[in-house]
Amino acid sequence: MQTLDLFSDPISGQPEPMGPRAFLLRGFALPRVDELLPAIGSVSEAAPFRHMVTPGGFTMSVALTNCGTLGWTTDRHGYRYSRTDPASGLPWPAMPEVFSALAREAADAAGFPRFEPDACLINRYLPGARMSLHQDKNERDLDAPIVSVSLGMPAIFLFGGHQRSDKAARLELHHGDIAVWGGPDRLRYHGVLPLAEVPHPVLGSQRINFTFRKAG
Repeated sequence: MQTLDLFSDPISGQPEPMGPRAFLLRGFALPRVDELLPAIGSVSEAAPFRHMVTPGGFTMSVALTNCGTLGWTTDRHGYRYSRTDPASGLPWPAMPEVFSALAREAADAAGFPRFEPDACLINRYLPGARMSLHQDKNERDLDAPIVSVSLGMPAIFLFGGHQRSDKAARLELHHGDIAVWGGPDRLRYHGVLPLAEVPHPVLGSQRINFTFRKAG
């Protein structure tokens, strides 16, 4: 699939297929942005963004935090979900209602009704940050979809196959877009190319991406 122009406008309308049970919802989060941004600020104040270390000893270029009953973490001991923030020993901040409502609405629009996430990873990308191809497979409930919201600068999302070596489609994600994938697409490899600096009018030179999962 051809990459769209980084400066093109988002496309609104019907869900855009990425796979048999994978869809891109253009601009779906825009009506809630004024509620989402202060909610992100409250979460990051309670559990600050940090650059975690992978089991292989690499420091992630993307800073992250979590909210919800469970939070995703990584260190030298591996990838896992935890009920507490390892930096503070406290429970992760509660998931804001605007977050869970948006996740349910997006999942329903993509054909996954009754989605009730218990984990939300919030990633902050600065120019040059990237996410290598990976599968989301640490969750106990693989029947539930992944719901991924993009705010701020545009990014090139890689959506591959079930093998890391499979060719990945390149899809541009704009401010307010939501990607949802589940069913036979649930364990497809995905990632983000290094972020180009195309400042956003509100968020500036950063991209905030938060992904909802049913982890427990």
